[in-house]
Amino acid sequence: MRKCYIIMYDLRAPGRNYNELYEAIRAYGTWAKITESSWAILSEHSASLVRDNLLQHIDANDRIFVIKSGQYAAWRNVIGTSDWFQKHLNKV
Repeated sequence: MRKCYIIMYDLRAPGRNYNELYEAIRAYGTWAKITESSWAILSEHSASLVRDNLLQHIDANDRIFVIKSGQYAAWRNVIGTSDWFQKHLNKV
């Protein structure tokens, strides 16, 4: 069963390369960008496995946080479409 995870990160190294991380996140297939440094994905994997996969695409001093999302959410002015969030989360 796929679960929704929220991924947040800070890329701190000089010359940050977001493209490799973005590609790794998009590889989960069902994703939405929430803000500049946060995404939502659907995955059958655990939060730690998602984190470990994404660690391959960031530097050692970068920060990453992966949390299983609850089923309820509220939002405004997100980068992703409201349709994605309404389909995968219950808006409150």
